[in-house]
Amino acid sequence: MKHFALFLFWVFCHVTANQEERLPNKCEVCKLLTVELQGALEKSGRSKEVLEIGEVLDTGKRRRKIKYNTSETRLTEAMDNICERILHYKVHAERPGSLRYAKGTSQTMSTLKNLVNKGVKVELGVPYELWDEPSVEVADMKRQCETMLEEHEEVVENWYFHHQDERLDKFFCEAHVLRNSDQECLKEVWKGDMGMKESVQESDVKGDKQTHDSGEL
Repeated sequence: MKHFALFLFWVFCHVTANQEERLPNKCEVCKLLTVELQGALEKSGRSKEVLEIGEVLDTGKRRRKIKYNTSETRLTEAMDNICERILHYKVHAERPGSLRYAKGTSQTMSTLKNLVNKGVKVELGVPYELWDEPSVEVADMKRQCETMLEEHEEVVENWYFHHQDERLDKFFCEAHVLRNSDQECLKEVWKGDMGMKESVQESDVKGDKQTHDSGEL
């Protein structure tokens, strides 16, 4: 029982120390915006659909045909409500830097929910039914995302129509939005539970700095 009490004390200290709200920075917002936009474009990238644009004139001129994959329609659909998807992210307080923002339940929150399911009374100052609602941090990230997209929409269009051979995060974030700002978060890569704190020995075992995407970002 003593060990269990100590465990509860650790959990509450961990939540208090790490889940203090901090507003996401410009780099973090740009990073997740490009992740979501790239994901939306990839989902529609396999379409073989051909679109017909223009009007059929009395002269018999036919409507112009273009591939959906390179059409403005595809880009418009991908960008539609793109910042709303940011609300699906959670704050994973146990992770460093920009990696704290990921989809799925955090380890800390999962632990607390398991305690509740076992009948343990857990008080976070927020009703239990609101635990899964977007946090203040995530809500602010959505707001910043909308502003960023509005201010730099032409950059996205330039990339889509002329520079798709370049990575979206490098073109949009590094070269434009964050050109005169901190870009460190773009280098942060998820490496499992250890985040960026992976030991040198374990990196050597895996070989040549291989990284693995967890699928949460």
